[in-house]
Amino acid sequence: MIAILWAYRVEPSWAALFEAIYGPEGDWAQLFGQAEGYRGTALLRRDDGRYVTIDRWDSAEAFELFKERFADAYGLLDARCEALTEAEEFIGAFEIYETAGG
Repeated sequence: MIAILWAYRVEPSWAALFEAIYGPEGDWAQLFGQAEGYRGTALLRRDDGRYVTIDRWDSAEAFELFKERFADAYGLLDARCEALTEAEEFIGAFEIYETAGG
C-alpha cells in the first residue's frame, strides 16, 4: 500500500470549503473512489492554515491507472480548486510500512 501526501496553505476564509472538498468524504475522495485500488483519504490541519492530505492506494500502479483513466475529471477538479489554496506542495509517495502484527 502507498500513501500520496500533499501540503497546502489555505486562506482562512476558504478553510470550510477546502475541508469539504479535500476531506475524507469530499470531491477528491469521491473522484478517487471511482477507481480500483483507492483506500481512503485523511485530512490533517494545523491552526496556522496549513493542511496535509494523505491518499491511500493499494499500489503506485493503481494510482497511475487512476490518473490515466480519470485525467480529464482530475484536471477539471484541480482547476476548480486552484483558488482555494495560497500554496500547495507535493510531498511525495510513500510505501506504507506495516509490521506483521498490523
